[in-house]
Amino acid sequence: MSETEIRQLTIIPPEAPLRGRVLPPGSKSITNRALLVAALAKGTSTLSGALKSDDTLYMAQALRAMGVAVEEPDATTFVVTGDGTLRPPAAPLFLGNAGTATRFLTAAAALVDGEVVVDGDEHMRKRPIAPLVTALRSLGVEISAETGCPPVTIRGQGGFAAGRVEVDGGLSSQYVSALLMAAACARGPIEVALTGKEIGARGYIDLTLAVMAAFGAKVTQPDPATWRIEPTGYGATDFMIEPDASAATYLWAAEVLTGGAIDLGVQASAFTQPDARAHALIAAFPHLPAVIDGSQMQDAIPTLAVLAAFNESPVRFTGIANLRVKECDRVAALAQGLSRIRPGLGIEEGDDLLVASDPALAGQTTPAEIDTFADHRIAMSFALAGLKLHEVTILDPGCVAKTYPGYWRALASLGVALEGDVP
Repeated sequence: MSETEIRQLTIIPPEAPLRGRVLPPGSKSITNRALLVAALAKGTSTLSGALKSDDTLYMAQALRAMGVAVEEPDATTFVVTGDGTLRPPAAPLFLGNAGTATRFLTAAAALVDGEVVVDGDEHMRKRPIAPLVTALRSLGVEISAETGCPPVTIRGQGGFAAGRVEVDGGLSSQYVSALLMAAACARGPIEVALTGKEIGARGYIDLTLAVMAAFGAKVTQPDPATWRIEPTGYGATDFMIEPDASAATYLWAAEVLTGGAIDLGVQASAFTQPDARAHALIAAFPHLPAVIDGSQMQDAIPTLAVLAAFNESPVRFTGIANLRVKECDRVAALAQGLSRIRPGLGIEEGDDLLVASDPALAGQTTPAEIDTFADHRIAMSFALAGLKLHEVTILDPGCVAKTYPGYWRALASLGVALEGDVP
């Protein structure tokens, strides 16, 4: 593709504080968990407040390919009907760069009587899945992933027996969540245990357990690193999905950057997702702490890193090594994007990110084309820089469709002017 064909979007800094009402989309994390559990349940479940985006639509389409009826009566509802059984799809399941769908379906495929191939795009094929493959193999599942990343081939035998499985959750909590959700449909009790104390964003495990409980699963925790799942299967239910906390972070940041007032329709305290803890930090701007541990709010780090560019003092982000294996290497992408605004604004130090904050940046003209690396969170977070700086241009703005298709419309509704190819 030539440079003239690259779609781009330039944000025009607003001349007044952003005010208005924007309702964030439904939680991607909860939507994809609820879709899978509803598909494994017997009966019809209605999922309300759901997110309709690339990631969740890939999940829905994969479930249809496995014999589950997934209807979409409106823009925020899925109606899922199944008999508790997933069937072998006629072709490989293509899941784009949806990490949740890929990891969750890899474990669920062990419940299928037949072969399932789980695959994704060029970006997903670089994202590790070996710890989950190793864990499933220890349960007797015939599974292979030659590169340690997708594609993954699973030759299921209709389920797996009772047992204990150990998993390294250091790279991603999604491996643990995938095993927990599938385990409720095993032939006997399953114990899922961490091989170490480290786990990426433990709060997402709590989201998984809450969804499982809503559909009738019974899980106990003998110790902080072990879960025992009873073979209850799942029962259909109607389930309400809360708004996406990761999406909310952009709006919270836009509010403080412009001195505005944005009504999200939900209080920060009402969120159960881990990224909601970023609200307290955002509210402290321009006095962010000198060190921010991002290990338990990983998807909020791009928002906080861009916000930190305008902080009163430098900010070091720690506990973010896992960001290197997200949709892109987010540590590198953040450092690069910040340094395109001003050389040295973002610095990688090992797996830490140091933001050399400068409140005097606000109002300056800093021509910067931001390479998003097809990563929705890089695009959405650097749009925030465009609220304070002139000539910030986002390349591939359409990548926000992964989790927040209406993001650019939301900014425009608040009074942000956009120039270029608006998706």
